[in-house]
Amino acid sequence: MKVAVVGATGLVGGVMFEVLKEHDFPITELLPVASERSVGKRIEYRGKEYTVVSLQDAVDARCDVAIFSAGGSTSLEWAPKFAEVGTVVIDNSSAWRMDPTKKLVVPEVNADELTADDLIIANPNCSTIQMVVALAPLHREFGIKRLVISTYQSFTGTGVKAVRQYTAERDGERSEEPAYHYPIFENCIPHCDVFLDNDYTKEEMKLVHETRKILGSDDIAITATAVRVPVHGGHSESVNVEFERPFTVERVRELLAEVPGVVLQDDPANNVYPMPLLAKHRDEVFVGRIRRDESIANGLNLWIVADNLRKGAATNAVQIAEYLLENNLIGREVTV
Repeated sequence: MKVAVVGATGLVGGVMFEVLKEHDFPITELLPVASERSVGKRIEYRGKEYTVVSLQDAVDARCDVAIFSAGGSTSLEWAPKFAEVGTVVIDNSSAWRMDPTKKLVVPEVNADELTADDLIIANPNCSTIQMVVALAPLHREFGIKRLVISTYQSFTGTGVKAVRQYTAERDGERSEEPAYHYPIFENCIPHCDVFLDNDYTKEEMKLVHETRKILGSDDIAITATAVRVPVHGGHSESVNVEFERPFTVERVRELLAEVPGVVLQDDPANNVYPMPLLAKHRDEVFVGRIRRDESIANGLNLWIVADNLRKGAATNAVQIAEYLLENNLIGREVTV
């Protein structure tokens, strides 16, 4: 595989290299790609140094796959140029997620929708990914009527600037270029992404629209509150589900135990439940605090945790690439 990693010098880009290495993805030629100001920098991968190249150089190289973690504007401009030369783009930004002509993919849920014609594939929002991995099998069996979601999202999801802000504040220093309007150290900020006209944030509405698209159900009622928290290890979510049909908690646990990539941590009597401290550097989605919502019929509460830089971004993208490779959807001669 000739592989380009676009946004190679960013926070997610660095994790992308870690995941590609750990998953032993078969790379025969690697192209780290970044903005013009980073061209010429050196990136180490598997004990070898690679020179960062420009986006145009990467297009000209006609890679098999390009994994983008470089922001929406870059993806909108450059993903079509890669696709035009036959390179399959897996994009981590929000640029293509709600495009009706593009697939929004979580491999455990809907990878079977992918075909050889999908040259731009959208990677969902980090909070959406971990949630739908757990919800998809429950939706298939019981039918989800309504979701009430509260997220507790790591500052690492905002990128390098937020990490620098947190580190400076933790060390008692002033952040020169803060990512947030307020301190994040020892604080919770109910403000993820920009506010929209309906007073929800863009992050909250991503959970609404992306969940419906991935689960293929536009009629699910969804409301969300997204909060940024001073946590390194990942995103946590309190998810209240109202089903269309009756369920048992025992059956819910059985279904979740069967999902690849889900780890049940649900033994409150022994203080066993998911936490970002335990999810950090892991690829799995952790689910616990499973209990019936006794205030409504067919109600369920779940606590879902995952490393947002891995399953919420890099790991999901690499898993998409692995699916494409295993199903002979990349690495073929492509006529464009």
